[in-house]
Amino acid sequence: MVLTFDDGPLPATTGPVLDTLAREGVRATFFLIGRNARANPQYVRRIVAAGHTLANHTMTHPWTLRQRSFATGLQDILDGQDAIEQAAGQRIAPFFRFPGFADTPELLAELSRRNIAVWGTDLWASDWNEMTPGAQLQLLYSRVVKARKGIVLLHDTRP
Repeated sequence: MVLTFDDGPLPATTGPVLDTLAREGVRATFFLIGRNARANPQYVRRIVAAGHTLANHTMTHPWTLRQRSFATGLQDILDGQDAIEQAAGQRIAPFFRFPGFADTPELLAELSRRNIAVWGTDLWASDWNEMTPGAQLQLLYSRVVKARKGIVLLHDTRP
């Protein structure tokens, strides 16, 4: 299993996620939004210090990348990478996840040309839906048991 967290970092939620991962001895990949990384660099550095992988999830998390021009979409991606790297004080992994998986053939080709791997997911946590922690755990656990492997998508912006 590969645990991934999208959309952070945010002070109220990323800290407890990092505490839990540390307590359980688990590493994860964090697909950060550049503006959140810029606003919360201490959490970016904490993610790095704990041995997790940093990756890019754009600068502004636009749901409309498919409606934007190639140049505008690419700039949001590159600005996100730059902001995360500045906050981290180091290069990040060459990994990218499209917000809402809204890719385009042109952006996919450009990221491939730049040797940036585009990530999807195999197991949705559905943590954007309102549910109790117990219901969330049961839902995710049932999906993990069924799949027995894969990339798990969570959000470190959700309690």
